[in-house]
Amino acid sequence: QVQLVESGGGSVQAGGSLRLSCAAFGYIYNIYSNNYRAWFRQAPGKEREGVAAIYTGGGTTYYADSVKGRFTISQDNAKNTVYLQMNSLKPEDTAMYYCAAGRGPLGTDVRRYNYWGQGTQVTVSS
Repeated sequence: QVQLVESGGGSVQAGGSLRLSCAAFGYIYNIYSNNYRAWFRQAPGKEREGVAAIYTGGGTTYYADSVKGRFTISQDNAKNTVYLQMNSLKPEDTAMYYCAAGRGPLGTDVRRYNYWGQGTQVTVSS
């Protein structure tokens, strides 16, 4: 089992920034074998949307078009933690943000992810 714990959500005005963190806990083999991480978000009444993904074994990244140039996903393997730096936030970025871990391939297909965090709320006001 891998437990994912998100933090860093909150309320911010449009144009502001937030940094989300996702720490992994559990049997180290399971953490290393589920070395694709992603951030998803879900707004009320909408489907879960993939935002960004990273292959922690090499650092390759993927971004949804809606966040390219504004969001950056990064990793700290020593801490088994993945981050999502969110800049130039817009009201439409308001959602619950979830971290996920899986065995790949790189991307935001929810079927590829085996473990999910509980989520952290991001609210952007205009």
